[in-house]
Amino acid sequence: MTENELSRVIIEAAIEVHRHLGPGLLESIYEEALAHELAHTHQLEVERQKEIPVFYKGKAMGKGFRADLIVNGKVIVELKSVEELNPVHFKTLLTYLKLTDTRLGLLLNFNEEFLRNGIKRVVNGLRD
Repeated sequence: MTENELSRVIIEAAIEVHRHLGPGLLESIYEEALAHELAHTHQLEVERQKEIPVFYKGKAMGKGFRADLIVNGKVIVELKSVEELNPVHFKTLLTYLKLTDTRLGLLLNFNEEFLRNGIKRVVNGLRD
């Protein structure tokens, strides 16, 4: 599956989770539910809270960050449950994409009345 095909499946699964749970819960609940939906319903490989090391000039700087979800090794999914997404959320996800040489990330804010208003794509050299 391409990154764009995966993103469609991930978004459909996220909408399904949001339809059942609604807004207002902790990010960890949405993360667990979405991981379950992707792995069990859609048979995708899902890594949760994967620690990603950061290197500076060839030297390991320890664990740089934890990716909420990595789907099929191709799409990083960052989940939020906040009043509104801030520019730093986009910048952070773009940094994650660059550090992992991943081309597509999805930023999902589950604290929206309609999830479609909280879905943002962040790309790092991805061509449609």
